Amino acid sequence: MKFKDMPYERPDIGAIKKEMEERTKAFAEAKTAEEAIQIFREADAASRHVDTLGTLVSIRHSIDTRDEFYDAEETFWNSAAPELAEYSQEFTKAILASPFRKELEAEFGEIVFTNAEIEKRSFSPEIVPLMKQENDLRMQYHKLIASAQIPFEGGVYTISQLSPFKNDPDDKRRLAAWKAEGQWYKDNQAELDDIYDKLVHLRDEMGRIMGHENYIPLGYDRMGRNCYDKNDVEKFRAAVKKYLVPVADEIYRLQAKRLGKEYPMSFADNALEFRSGNPKPAGTPDDIVKAATKFYTELSPESKEFFEDMLAHETMDLLSTEGKSGGGYCTSLPDYDIPFIFANFNGTQHDVEVMTHEAGHAFAEYVNRHRVPQSTVWPTMEGCEVHSMSMEFLAWPWEENFFGDDTRKFYFSHLSGALTFIPYGTMVDDFQHRVYEKPDMTPKERHAVWKELLGVYMPWMKLDGGIPFYSEGEGWQRQQHIYASPFYYIDYCLAQTVALEIWALEQKDFKDAWKHYMDYTAQGGSDVFTNLLAKANLVSPFEEACLKEVCATAKSFLEGYDLTGIE
Repeated sequence: MKFKDMPYERPDIGAIKKEMEERTKAFAEAKTAEEAIQIFREADAASRHVDTLGTLVSIRHSIDTRDEFYDAEETFWNSAAPELAEYSQEFTKAILASPFRKELEAEFGEIVFTNAEIEKRSFSPEIVPLMKQENDLRMQYHKLIASAQIPFEGGVYTISQLSPFKNDPDDKRRLAAWKAEGQWYKDNQAELDDIYDKLVHLRDEMGRIMGHENYIPLGYDRMGRNCYDKNDVEKFRAAVKKYLVPVADEIYRLQAKRLGKEYPMSFADNALEFRSGNPKPAGTPDDIVKAATKFYTELSPESKEFFEDMLAHETMDLLSTEGKSGGGYCTSLPDYDIPFIFANFNGTQHDVEVMTHEAGHAFAEYVNRHRVPQSTVWPTMEGCEVHSMSMEFLAWPWEENFFGDDTRKFYFSHLSGALTFIPYGTMVDDFQHRVYEKPDMTPKERHAVWKELLGVYMPWMKLDGGIPFYSEGEGWQRQQHIYASPFYYIDYCLAQTVALEIWALEQKDFKDAWKHYMDYTAQGGSDVFTNLLAKANLVSPFEEACLKEVCATAKSFLEGYDLTGIE
């Protein structure tokens, strides 16, 4: 069934609650393991259906935040989801108390109980009203970002549509675009500050209700982290500062030389990698989809089936349009055994990167779509990002179909971008820890923290006030994850480190790299992140040697890369 034809009707939440209550009671009273397993499967099937309805609303609302029907339905689900979580929690408690744990583990895996323990301690009926308020504030932020209308050179653009101008080879035009975007954020800064301040205090209150000193432990539990903690993340951040920041710093020093600029450069100048312009896709959005079709068709039989199914269901919305939410994502529609990809193409290399990145998520979901329970289709988020970020690199042998004459530029840009991203992503994580450790900071104090961290993680950024929004430490407000998904962003950095492992293997033997990727991906969410890596013979990013090694390999590649003829 095509996405546009998938039916939606608001469900009777009262009836769903009653069914969940009855199922929990039946599970708790099951007389045999077989009976308990059957009820468990029925509960999972019911959950898949409810999730499908909520996801249909979420997708259609993000495609057009102005649609009154789906705006109302999004508000409905923002309230309904926390209420259903309370009933789901009761089933989780029943699972943990089951006398048939051994049989359930044999059928569905130990991970079910590992994650159930985390779910149990991450929720209480007491925080339901706060969760509803949190959802409303998230929605307010996304609608504000989607509503942006930025005047530039006689036209009016959304944030995504303005992006190509922010990479323009003309210095004056590029700087003007950065200033225009920054001005929109400055004009809306009071609301952005207010939304975030309310979110921070709501989450801090949730953490305290759950018995913590602040939100951070609850934030980790809500992310489902089941094999590492705050101390492990701190060690990773230290390794980033030790090994990666110097490599990234050298990349930007050489970039300044190529551009004929003084180091450090402004945010606008750092956005331009080559004087002749950054790599761009060789064709239209349709051409990108055709190139992606060729890539996935030739990559493997599994990927060929996956992409053909995506095209048949029309479960991709790729163009940047007015009223559309920003960013890109992949989600799943369990009733139809198909993923969905959401993007905002804008004519930059990011179009190709998001096509391969989100399709990496989608491919992993497709490969594991029949797993029971549904929660084991995906691993935790850092594990999911390995699927996507590695898929970006696995597309390298097919990049000429995407980039044509700019292919050589893209290889350099993609690899250097992967390296320079990790310090940024790690800074986002450091910032969030500091914010939730001191939730009563004023907006001005939060901006000061971001500006301080820029000097630590991104010393190549010139903080001279030339682009006020960015140079005054306010640029974090454009990072949607900080508002919507606290503590998510370090997952990208951990995954990027693993993806660089896959890239290094690919340089020696593509088939071997693909085998490691499939060995990892085919496990779905059947185990914790570090065990999934070990079973695929990949090194954990929490081992300092991992980051040290990938940095050395990538640095050597870039230093020896032939840029002859590329200005």
